[in-house]
Amino acid sequence: MTIDFHTHCFPDALAPRAMASLSATSAPFGVYAITDGTASDSEAHLRRAGVDGGVVCNIATNARQQTKVNDFAIHLNGTSRILTALGSVHPASENIESELDRLQAAGIRGIKLHPDYVGIEIDDPRFTPIFDGCEARGMFVITHAGFDPISPDHIHASPAMLRRVLDRHPALTLIAAHVGGMHECSGVLEHLVGSRIYIDTSMADLMAKVPEEAPLVKEILTSHDPARILFGSDLPWTDPAGNLAYLHSLGMDERVYGENALSLLR
Repeated sequence: MTIDFHTHCFPDALAPRAMASLSATSAPFGVYAITDGTASDSEAHLRRAGVDGGVVCNIATNARQQTKVNDFAIHLNGTSRILTALGSVHPASENIESELDRLQAAGIRGIKLHPDYVGIEIDDPRFTPIFDGCEARGMFVITHAGFDPISPDHIHASPAMLRRVLDRHPALTLIAAHVGGMHECSGVLEHLVGSRIYIDTSMADLMAKVPEEAPLVKEILTSHDPARILFGSDLPWTDPAGNLAYLHSLGMDERVYGENALSLLR
């Protein structure tokens, strides 16, 4: 199976508003959506790319919306044939433990965090209850890493920060998106390659088009443990087919395309 471990979609009623807002932020950096943000359009794009399944990385950007975000994740898992949704919790929530319990009871294996949208650095102690809760439950955490258009002048999850999280939480399964850190390749090579962190390949093909980054992206993906690399695209912001073509050009280990994902999702 081929599984895209990094996709996004929204409830149908919310998708137009969410996509308009996100597109306004990403367009100045040359990143444009290729879906309308709905689950059905995401499924169609995955199928056209020859992908069998997609992991939806839901994000609670504030504590108030946490319950609704996780309601959508649970609903999507009960209705989609090819999408598997993750939950999310917010560090300001008063219900971190109970919400993690609810997600676990619903069969959700992990959560997504986006420290740039939360406005808190990933190694800040305010994230500690979330990491502790996921460690205790055997749930994985995938986090945005590196540059993001929402906060272009401040990186909230640098490779050095992620390494500190790993060191503080030895039982935590942590996944760093965007090859370990969008536009942070040197730091990824210094702090993360060879560690026990997982990295996904979302936007790797776009990063590889930047001349000074191309050899570093290749070095990361061919040097890190292939059992800890996950194919991901960041749909709707990039085409899964382009990411797959780039990975195939590197001769990536077959486990990257689906086996590693299935192991985490169980």
